[in-house]
Amino acid sequence: MTMLSHILKNRLKKGLVTRPIASQEIDSLGQELNRTINKIFKRSLHIREVDTGSCGACESEIIAATNPIYDLQRFGISFVASPRHADALLVTGPVSKNMVLALKKTYEAMPEPKFVITLGDCALDGGVFKGSYYVENGVSSVLPVSLHIPGCPPTPLEIIKRLLAFL
Repeated sequence: MTMLSHILKNRLKKGLVTRPIASQEIDSLGQELNRTINKIFKRSLHIREVDTGSCGACESEIIAATNPIYDLQRFGISFVASPRHADALLVTGPVSKNMVLALKKTYEAMPEPKFVITLGDCALDGGVFKGSYYVENGVSSVLPVSLHIPGCPPTPLEIIKRLLAFL
């Protein structure tokens, strides 16, 4: 059996395994988010994301939020590599002890006005790592947090909804 016929046979046997997306809801929320961002910032919202010790699930959802289905950039949200270009700091994961100084330096390098967003349960209070000898627990023990997006991990749609509600 060739590889192509094997793939085709599996596809026919399993059927459709993807789930439908709420594209109209994404579009309407996104357009409202874009109007709000333009009203507040007069331009795009620039976010610097820092992983302080997460399992990677929240990062996967952030990446999914930038894929062609959700496409946060079309709504005026850009992820930037430098904290000097950022309006917001998005933190995922519990703050491990070796990331405390790096997190503080990233925050200090950001221009005013600035705000901190935590994403996922671990960033809120340490999540399943809470109380560990190597964790400073949540981000709020290190920096002032303006918005928390709950979930383990939160979906891209939930990320969009929470950003809109906050702004």
